[in-house]
Amino acid sequence: MAAMVNDGSSAHGAADDGSGTDGTDGTDERSDAAPVRVLLVDDEALMRSGLRLMIDGARGIEVIGEAADGHAALEQTAALGPDVVLMDIRMPRMTGLEALAALRERGDQARVVMLTAFDTDEFLLEALRSGAEGFLLKDSPPEEVVEAVLAAAAQRPRFSPEVLRRLVRLAADRGAAGASGSSRAPGARADGTADGALGGAGAASTAGAGPASSSAGSPSAEASLSPAPEGITEREWDVARLVAQGLANPEIGASLFMSVATVKTHLGRLYQKLQVTNRVQLAIAVLELGG
Repeated sequence: MAAMVNDGSSAHGAADDGSGTDGTDGTDERSDAAPVRVLLVDDEALMRSGLRLMIDGARGIEVIGEAADGHAALEQTAALGPDVVLMDIRMPRMTGLEALAALRERGDQARVVMLTAFDTDEFLLEALRSGAEGFLLKDSPPEEVVEAVLAAAAQRPRFSPEVLRRLVRLAADRGAAGASGSSRAPGARADGTADGALGGAGAASTAGAGPASSSAGSPSAEASLSPAPEGITEREWDVARLVAQGLANPEIGASLFMSVATVKTHLGRLYQKLQVTNRVQLAIAVLELGG
């Protein structure tokens, strides 16, 4: 699993745009910041012990509690107020997915990183739709676990290559299933793109095929390989596609010859139009809309 790079920003500072970079030189500033307080949630005591050994005390991380299932995770989150919850997807009594949904429903601000074996793609999609900040394979090396926690605390959701590849494949599979004309699956158009995006995170009322791209020959032509959905401009769609490829805001700006401030403006409009709240959910929307 590719490491999620820490930018050194404080978990308690002002929320950024989630670009994955703040323009700094990448030095670690955590020594002067408040510790990142983490709750470990897994039904296996051995797994929790291993995670604690990996991250407790590393680069300003403090493990403040443990829970063995989703119910206990909800109780501990309310009692302890962690910055990050590192939580298994599959657990007895209440799964990690159910706990994540409950946390979001009650408005809890803790960032959730899911532990997964990637055994079911639907689990991956459901967790991302519900607002998970990231994913870790259970056999991830210690430094990747540390980086994932720090990235989540800094409100910088990121795709690992494994996540992105699975999302692309799943979106392609769904598109192929929907391309069979009258027998197409509900929620897909005959051209193989989805009618809506993100399901539980909000159906995209702007979905639908828009006019063909007129940006051929422009710097963004390579990014606009598919028409923008109705209600979304071609320039916004260019930005959205590059977000789905994992690019940070400065990289998107350089690719499309626009300022970082303009990229952020497009992102804000995309979040509103597609009814998503972060870059991970936006990337899923792009994939499900055929981007």
